[in-house]
Amino acid sequence: MKPDEKTVKLFENDRFATENGAVIEEVEEHYAKCSLKLGSRHRNAMGAVMGGVYFTLADFAFAVAANWQGTGTVSLHSDIAYLGSVKGNQLIAEAVCIKNGRSTSYYKIEVKDELGNLTAVVNTTGYRVK
Repeated sequence: MKPDEKTVKLFENDRFATENGAVIEEVEEHYAKCSLKLGSRHRNAMGAVMGGVYFTLADFAFAVAANWQGTGTVSLHSDIAYLGSVKGNQLIAEAVCIKNGRSTSYYKIEVKDELGNLTAVVNTTGYRVK
């Protein structure tokens, strides 16, 4: 479902991601879909999308999925595998909770372009601090 105004407002405070173009597309319990339109500022010296862009979008999707109903979950550990280059002009990250325990959680985030090409996968362990 589309995020409500309260959720959008909350995550506007995630300024690094949002000021670099990250947008919340969908949010449900332990799930978020976020996107980012690519521009020249997202490119490295070789003209490819900078690796940090993939990770920033994935981390943002994790943060939204884990915290939109109440903040308090932070990333304890994340790893990323770069699987392919972007063919389109937009990245889309989908964060899905695989396990939600008492104090830790585990999310898998797939990053694709708008053509459906899988470009990166991020695995994140979350820790509930509140």
